[in-house]
Amino acid sequence: MAEGRDRQEDAPLLRQRSVRRLQQAGSDAAVLRRNPRPRRQGVAVPAQEQGRRQGARQTADPLILHRIETDTKNAAGDELLRRFSVDPVSPQTEKRMSRDAFIAANRFGLGARPGELSALAGDPRGALLEQLKATPVPTDLPDTAGALEIAGSRRAMTAGTTMDANDDGRPDNPIRDLYLREVTARFARCVASTAPLRDRLVLFWSNHFTVSVARSGVVPLAGVFEREAIAPHVTGRFADLLTAATLHPAMLTYLDQYRSIGPDSKIGQRKDVGLNENLGREVLELHTLGVDGGYGQDDVIALARILTGWTATTDKGGVAKRFGFDPNRHQPGDKMLVGTKIKEGGEQETHDALAMLARHPSTAKHLATKLVRHFVADDPPAAAVDHIASVYLQSDGDLAAVTRAVIALDSAWTDPLAKMKTPWELAVAMARALGGDGLMVDGPALFRRLRSLGQPPFGAPSPAGWPDRAPDWLGPDALMRRIDLGADIAGKQAGGTDLASLIDATIAPLLSPSKAQFIKGAGDRASGVAMVFASPEFQQR
Repeated sequence: MAEGRDRQEDAPLLRQRSVRRLQQAGSDAAVLRRNPRPRRQGVAVPAQEQGRRQGARQTADPLILHRIETDTKNAAGDELLRRFSVDPVSPQTEKRMSRDAFIAANRFGLGARPGELSALAGDPRGALLEQLKATPVPTDLPDTAGALEIAGSRRAMTAGTTMDANDDGRPDNPIRDLYLREVTARFARCVASTAPLRDRLVLFWSNHFTVSVARSGVVPLAGVFEREAIAPHVTGRFADLLTAATLHPAMLTYLDQYRSIGPDSKIGQRKDVGLNENLGREVLELHTLGVDGGYGQDDVIALARILTGWTATTDKGGVAKRFGFDPNRHQPGDKMLVGTKIKEGGEQETHDALAMLARHPSTAKHLATKLVRHFVADDPPAAAVDHIASVYLQSDGDLAAVTRAVIALDSAWTDPLAKMKTPWELAVAMARALGGDGLMVDGPALFRRLRSLGQPPFGAPSPAGWPDRAPDWLGPDALMRRIDLGADIAGKQAGGTDLASLIDATIAPLLSPSKAQFIKGAGDRASGVAMVFASPEFQQR
């Protein structure tokens, strides 16, 4: 127990030492203050354990955080983001590793592991293209049938399992246990990945086709949905990805498709039941055409009718046994969808409709906008969006070709590094930077960490998924929690880390000589590691 208390005391002691180091920086701080934008230089970590907000007020060092609280009372999120931006890169600050290698590892990857920047430096773009050839990593986790079997356990089903913001993440029943195994395996896979671009694509498309464990029926299925419906298709055709995601049991459950019955179907004529429009609406608004994609309410109803029949088959107790197509629930007749006639064909109607939507120009623009926002800038350059949309249409939605086109965008390599890592990406990047040796692989602990940062795994608040703009992840409280996470990890996990090597392996290409020397002069190793993790260069991508 004493050892446990000592470990718990590491973080506040580390914060105190880090702040003292920053306050006593002397000539180093003077050099930084002569910079025209001094508050973009260096970072501190919290010094007192008197509540997160109180700690934030006491520990925001003037080198970066001195005016965050006062400025943000009346400033917009974009202004806070501007104050937290990375300094422009000059040839003098690019040391052994190139800026392009940094971009490849962070903007396109999941953060650099030891030695990764050096390996990327020779041909960063070529290395990314090679990563697209990787295949999903095998796993011993249950497939969809196995997950459904676990979900069908009456003990599990009657537990009312959810993994919402109030859940403590304890594996106290089979469904929670499976969920936490999925989270742990996903994290370990991202940390160890030698093809992080492919894993980033999995995260991107999984977020695009969000299913959330806020719905109890999704808890056992969220992980296998990502592994089976998303991961195999991220470099294939979008039409195949769209079909796999739309018809997976997790999506059918999340958006209540199992409740939708055609009013003129055999079952609909016998029972007082009707359409559920949720899946049809989200496919049009979020997954394909986009909110301004040229569809109306009539199209939502038409797609809802096309999708009828896809449902759950249950036993006498109402426990889901399998998912599939039931023709007795399907609305008969031809349908008009976005100006295209979908001929009556039962199950085939869905495949025809999704294929048509995948080829639509509005879908191309919607997906191109999201991809450029993710890989280039919060406000996607119009020329880049138009180019990616053109490649999408010319390649018939070939996502490998589209991703290659994104890699080839000049703006992806020249625009400011102003994207903010999400909490998941930040935790993964910290683990990768330290070599990933056993870091944060305990499922409940990982769940609690990410929940405290506002991003519980597979727990997006709506079908729209997690936001992909930096201001959404950068408020004063959120920034303090991110810095606190780095300080906590540094205090517990960085014991054998060489600080100079860590800097070279992670943020050196963007770091000025004065700031590098400043961090290397930290009073102890853990304080220096915490400063690396708290730096804008590490937090952003």
